[in-house]
Amino acid sequence: MLLIPAIDLKDGHCVRLQQGDMDLATVFSEDPAQMALHWLERGARRLHLVDLNGAFAGKPKNEPAIKSILKMVQEYAEQNGIDEIPVQLGGGIRDLDTIERYLDDGISYIIVGTAAVKNPGFLHDACGAFPGSIIVGLDAKDGKVATDGWSKMSGHEVIDLAQKFEGYGVESIIYTDIGRDGMMGGVNIEATVRLAQAVRIPVIASGGLHNLADVEALCAVQDEGIEGVICGRSIYEGTIDLASAQARADELTEGEQA
Repeated sequence: MLLIPAIDLKDGHCVRLQQGDMDLATVFSEDPAQMALHWLERGARRLHLVDLNGAFAGKPKNEPAIKSILKMVQEYAEQNGIDEIPVQLGGGIRDLDTIERYLDDGISYIIVGTAAVKNPGFLHDACGAFPGSIIVGLDAKDGKVATDGWSKMSGHEVIDLAQKFEGYGVESIIYTDIGRDGMMGGVNIEATVRLAQAVRIPVIASGGLHNLADVEALCAVQDEGIEGVICGRSIYEGTIDLASAQARADELTEGEQA
């Protein structure tokens, strides 16, 4: 069970939102690269980046900050003898040229969200052009998928879209309960498990992570196909210590395998 720190970028700063509301942004750092280094030093094995401005604008808006993070990640990996620290990125990615540019820059996985729902043909093409590099982000409320930075409800059922996109060849699915994101009210484990059971590819949980009990609860159901969980406000505000929580998740995982 991977605990994946989120670095949400707005105007070049590292922020957290409440329920996706750009007007409810808390700035946690004005230096995203240093924030990335902080989480790597706390034991992160993967990072989750979101270009929030890009998500609303429909095109990349925080590329300088993203490049600075990638440079920091590469330097940290080299200094510590680590082959690779995957970095996944979403927000405003609407064309194949942007995907190719980001992958060339060093991004490991591209997250396609709104574009997947509005233009499934684009997602299909992306999976064909960049196999193994495309993650689909499904953000939902009450089982219905939201788009455009969560500002619009699509009417599509999460499971229906997940199964369709699985057939396209997406590497995994990030499932976010937008009613819980940034609120630290606990992960919607029931809905996440229901989705994971409906597909064969890994699912990453997102939204609402609050404390170690949430991590332990996810570890208890990881055999259903849950690969990891995105950590946001909980690690920034200290209700979860990333290093100890990852160690606990490793312990539980090893116990299950034994």
